[in-house]
Amino acid sequence: MKISVTLIAGNEEDRIGDALASVAWADEIIVVVDARSTDRTAEIARQYTDRVFVHPWSGYAAQKRFADAQATHEWIFSLDADERVSPELRRSIERLKREGPRHDGYRVARRAWYLGRWIQHSGWYPDYQLRLYRRDRARWVGDYVHESVRVEGSVGTLEGDLWHLTRRSLSEHHEVLNRYTTLAAEEAFAHGKRAGWFALCVRPLLAFLRSYVLRQGFRDGIPGLVISGFAAYYVFLKNAKLWERAHFPEGWGHPLATE
Repeated sequence: MKISVTLIAGNEEDRIGDALASVAWADEIIVVVDARSTDRTAEIARQYTDRVFVHPWSGYAAQKRFADAQATHEWIFSLDADERVSPELRRSIERLKREGPRHDGYRVARRAWYLGRWIQHSGWYPDYQLRLYRRDRARWVGDYVHESVRVEGSVGTLEGDLWHLTRRSLSEHHEVLNRYTTLAAEEAFAHGKRAGWFALCVRPLLAFLRSYVLRQGFRDGIPGLVISGFAAYYVFLKNAKLWERAHFPEGWGHPLATE
């Protein structure tokens, strides 16, 4: 059982090195760098592998499909630049390679580092992600945002965590949230969804309660409160943008334009 690790990145010069170092055990490493990237991401990646491709951005899922297409081995482990394979997860993968796979895909528990601590609740842990899969039985879907891989066949679970370093600051978290809500609103609009009073007033509150109460975000202290607040804000902003998209497809206009 040989494994190709694939990673897509753009402007990640401060994080990609550690990510690739955590998968030095791989039989092959494929890095696809967004052609819009302006930093040393590609240069640093070439210190770990000669299989670095600069490719025009085509959406999250499409970019990952391109990365998978460059792999030469049957099995693929998909990694992001802000993630690290923990020693325990590495041992689990090495054991799987020795004993042989019994499934067509494997999910891993992802543990997030946020505001100076590992998050244990808030709906952020164990945050299972399907990352190891047989390439001929899997396909990435979801080109707008929140891409995921679908496997035709059985799925098992590996021991050990995938460390997720999430955001560097609350400002970065807000910037990412703003970008993702735009993509999510466009995707919802394309699928015929619309937003009204309920989506703007009730759903954000439900999102907060789900994260803070049902998923015990209160046990994560202030970081849990912040996560739950952002969860509510994400739902509100996505639906506000969806409402805006439906009512102002050409923009807000100008009050003097009709005078």
